[in-house]
Order: sequence, then C-alpha cells, then structure tokens
Amino acid sequence: MNQLTSPRFDNSYVLLPDRFYSHQIPTPVKAPALIRVNRLLAEQLGLSVEWLESAEGLEVLAGNQVAPGSVPIATAYAGHQFGGWNPRLGDGRAVLLGELVATDGQRYDMQLKGAGRTPYARGGDGRSPLGPVLREYVVSEAMAALGVPTSRSLAAVTTGEPVVRDLLQPGGILTRVSRSHIRIGTFQYFAGQNDTEAVRTLADHVIARHYPEATDNPRPYVALLQGVIARQAQLIAQWQQLGFIHGVMNTDNMLVSGETIDYGPCAFMDSYHPNTVYSSIDANGRYAYVNQPAIAQWNLAWLARALLPIMDKDEDAAVQAAQQAIDDFVPQYEAAYSDIMQRKLGFCRSDAGGKALVDELLELMAAAKADYTLTFRRLAEHAGAGIGHGNGDSVTALFELPDSFAPWVEKWEARLAAETLTAEERQRQMLALNPAFIPRNHLVEEVIRAAVDNNDLEPFHQLVDRLGEPCRYDAADTRYAMPPKPEQVVLRTFCGT
Repeated sequence: MNQLTSPRFDNSYVLLPDRFYSHQIPTPVKAPALIRVNRLLAEQLGLSVEWLESAEGLEVLAGNQVAPGSVPIATAYAGHQFGGWNPRLGDGRAVLLGELVATDGQRYDMQLKGAGRTPYARGGDGRSPLGPVLREYVVSEAMAALGVPTSRSLAAVTTGEPVVRDLLQPGGILTRVSRSHIRIGTFQYFAGQNDTEAVRTLADHVIARHYPEATDNPRPYVALLQGVIARQAQLIAQWQQLGFIHGVMNTDNMLVSGETIDYGPCAFMDSYHPNTVYSSIDANGRYAYVNQPAIAQWNLAWLARALLPIMDKDEDAAVQAAQQAIDDFVPQYEAAYSDIMQRKLGFCRSDAGGKALVDELLELMAAAKADYTLTFRRLAEHAGAGIGHGNGDSVTALFELPDSFAPWVEKWEARLAAETLTAEERQRQMLALNPAFIPRNHLVEEVIRAAVDNNDLEPFHQLVDRLGEPCRYDAADTRYAMPPKPEQVVLRTFCGT
C-alpha cells in the first residue's frame, strides 16, 4: 500500500487507558464496490481523492485492509436510551480507524460504520444495510450544507454481501468523519462504574481536543460543562429552525463536540406541527420536535452528574455549579432560537415584538398544516425586490401563503418597514437562512428504493448534488423542492440497526 497517498493518521484516543476502547480490526467483505467519495470533504481533510477512489482506497473503506498508521478500535460508552439506563453500549458496528489533522488544523475521527461485529455488538452482526448508509450520507451532507454542525460522510461502499433484517438487504459501509465520537454516554460509562480517575482522564482529553479555553480556568471541569452546554444550545436551535427531528436523542447519540450524529430515524418536517414524530421506535413521542430542547437539557444534566466528582472538592459547591450550568441552558437556547427565527423573518434585531410574530406565525402554520420549509422560503421571496411573484426563480408555483396568513403578513410588513436593512439586504439574509431544498423524507426513500430494489444509484447522486446548494433555487429542480403528494407522505422512519 502506498504510504505517500494513504491517510496520515495522528491518533490520540488510543493513548488513553485500555478500558476506554477495544482494539478491533474491521471484518473483511467479499466484493466491495465504491458508491461515492466526498471529494470536497476529502480535500478539506488533506486526503488524496485519487487514493480514496483507487483499488487500495476501496479496500480500506470496505474494511478489508488497514491503512498504515491506522490503529482500529471500537470505543466504549453507556447511555440512557429512551430514558432507560444501559450501562454498556459501545461501538457495536463501528470501527474508528484513527484521527486526521485537516488543512484547517482541526483533528477529525475517521470511522467505518457497518464494519462488522465488535465486543459491544450485543449479539448483532455489526453490519449495516445499504439503505441507512445512503440515508446518513444524504442527510448528514445536507445538514453540513445548511450550516449545522454535524458528522460528515466521507465515502460509501457496498459490501457485496447481504444483511439479514426483516428481509435480506444489500450491505453497505459508511466512512464517517467527526471532530470526535466522544459522547455524553462516554462519560456516563465511567461514572456508572464510579471510575472517577477515568472521568477525569476523559475530561482532560476533551478539554485539550475541543475546549482548550477551559485549560486556564480555575475550575476547568465546570468550564467544560458550560462549553458543552453552550454548543448544544446553539445546535438544538439550528435543528428547530430547520424543522429537523433527530428521532433518537439518547445520551449516547449526543457528541460533546456539539455536532449532530447518528442519522437513523431522523426526518425533516413537511407540514408543520410541534408534536410531529417520525421515528418508528418512538412510540410515546419522547423525541417529538417540540420536546428536543428539553431532552437536550435532560441529557446534559447526566453529563453534569458524571462530572460532579471532579468539578469541585466541595460537593455542595460542585452541585451548585452544575445546577447553574444546566439552568443556563434554557436562556441560552431560547436566545439562540429566537435570534435565528427572527433573522429568518428578515429582522436585523431580536426583541419581544419579533418573538411574538414568530410565535403567531407558527400557530398559523400549525392550523393550516403549512409546509414548514416552503412557508419561510416564500416569505423570503416576498420580503424583497429581487424575486417576485410568478418569477421562474420563485417557489410561488409550489406554495403560496394561505389566506389566513393575511393579517399576520400586514403586521410583519409593518415591522419590516421599521427595520434598517434595505430590501436587498433583507432578502439576501432571508434567502441564505431559508432553504428551498431539504432532504425530504419521500426523496430519501426514493433514492433508497432505487438503490436497494433496482441497483440504481443515480438518484442518490443527483439528490446529494442538489442538496449541496440548499438555498439556491432553480426551477429546473422543482421536484426536489416540492412537498410530498398524499401518496408520497412518509409517516414513519426507521433506525436500520
């Protein structure tokens, strides 16, 4: 294997104690084939696209060969799953190949998802059907294009082997990249064993890797908790403003780096309703759209509990600091959400009057069952002089504001008239924040069905390409912006584990 062109790993997690992970070589597959390499991401990571697309690269992406410098491991973690405690989870079907230092100086994990059974597989086969691989590739890359902190998809391959679920399905492996795969559940794993030394070691590692500003703080572990909370408040606000529903917000699915991860039963809302649930395994709606901020705070409280023994020598002082940090999540989230929602409506400042207009609009949208994405996009087009009614570059042909919105529109326009932004500035702001294209559930299902049923990957490539520029509307791509027809509506999404 050519060491000059293969990834140059610089691994730090394997320097932690052995109880943090298990050494795990990926399980080879019979007949791998390349689906797609994310060329732009590869370049950002300083990787050779030519090598990734070569026969040697394919062997590494499929888990058939170990690249020089790679130290493959499966990491240990625990977690609360739908509120229930599981003391031992871990990477059941993922193998961390190693860490890369990208062109921006940031450190990133490179992981194979679906690479075979590990010590944490709990009886599973460690494989992934092709459908979930394509879903995660589509949605994670769409989220990145929308500016949401997220794990990324570097490559996808087929394995040439079937995976047994309810039916035989073709197998796939996703190469996933994130700033790390350390979860709230990673801290919980050691806290649950009363292993304070490991909690401290992990916290020091996370501070060095993600929160270096906490190093010089007199209470570094309090600062660490505050940093994670601040990032999660921003992240959940970004989810909410896009109508994104994660679907499985277990503590083992929340990264302390503040990135979105684990695109299983996730979905973007079509018709707006705050209680929307898609996940087939969320029978009681625990992770409904409206509940996501509160669930994030609940999860963060478990991180605080794990950190308590190292936060302060005085137990009461530690509890007080942790409680204050957790309480601060709500105003931080509300400020972030209110700000971005008001900017989506073209306001240059966030205030109580703007918040009232946002709240009233959402009530109208729920009553009218209005499409979430196209409502805001249509308002963006309506708000400036650049794009007009009926123009070929407008979504007017797809969606027009319901008549019931008319009184609200008058109040909104009056507010805009009092703003300091020009019409052109306002529209640029709104068009940049209100996408025309999202990974709609029926489109994702279409590309999965084409690939799985007909071995046709062209729809997948076309969708990924179109979602790469979510805010640039082109009438030639109308079908990607359209809400689902009644027969296309997806009511349930599935994990694919």
